[in-house]
Amino acid sequence: MRLLIDSFSRAVAYCMHPRVILLSLLPLGLMLALAAIFGYFFWDATVAWTHDALESWPLLSSFWGWVGRLFSSDVTTVIAPMVVVLAATPLIVVVCLLIVAGLMAAPLTRLVATRRFPSLEQKKGASFIGGALRSIGLTILALLALVVSMPLWLIPPLVLILPPLIWGWLTYRVMSFDALADHASPEERAALLRMHRLPLLGVGIVCGYLGAAPSLVWASGLLFAAAFLILVPLAIWIYTLVFAFSGLWFAHYCLDALAQLRAQRALATLPGAGPGPGPGTDHADLQAASSQWKAP
Repeated sequence: MRLLIDSFSRAVAYCMHPRVILLSLLPLGLMLALAAIFGYFFWDATVAWTHDALESWPLLSSFWGWVGRLFSSDVTTVIAPMVVVLAATPLIVVVCLLIVAGLMAAPLTRLVATRRFPSLEQKKGASFIGGALRSIGLTILALLALVVSMPLWLIPPLVLILPPLIWGWLTYRVMSFDALADHASPEERAALLRMHRLPLLGVGIVCGYLGAAPSLVWASGLLFAAAFLILVPLAIWIYTLVFAFSGLWFAHYCLDALAQLRAQRALATLPGAGPGPGPGTDHADLQAASSQWKAP
């Protein structure tokens, strides 16, 4: 419990770090850049194609004519740009979030390691390609679980439990692996994930619930069109900040647990040492032993 609370409080504090705030603002800048590129190269052609599609749709042709007689204007000319914006915005947002998420995980772990664990040995227990393939595979499994569990969402309590539980499992599996990728050996990583499975799953579930909060802001932006340009960027920033907080929480927890594991093993190898430190062993002693011990 100490490790859980300590890592949570440190993750909250690190969210105020200038580097983390800058990383959380990256999707907004990237979204503006992608929107500008899309607008410059594809806007006119996309709006024209959408206008023609709306007018040529047999089910809506009579409706557009009736609305046009009421307003004495070509309604599809006004609606076509709105349809393009509503269709392009989620795509641009998802691309930005995926790019930033892929770029944020490693810098966040390095920030925690540099400031808190500068002497913690890096054993490079996982490759970037292997971690990426593992993340893709786990994401596919989580999406399949979501699809299979959808009929159960009709039961009121389960709709508030199953999606965060599935996303929490995915967050726990992906972020704990990323947090330990550079510093832990495969054996150490397996041991830590086995010993701390339930706390890490709890962290993932909490982060899963936090990740649902920006959806309320996003939905408000869709309902209140006047505030769309304000609420949607706010939702994107909150999404990124939640991701940064989740990465920091896992990094603090996993690296601290790794330091303690190595310290325990170091103390166990000292002459005359017993099987390992007991429950009353001071954490500072473990850290001191960890900083002096280097595995072969």
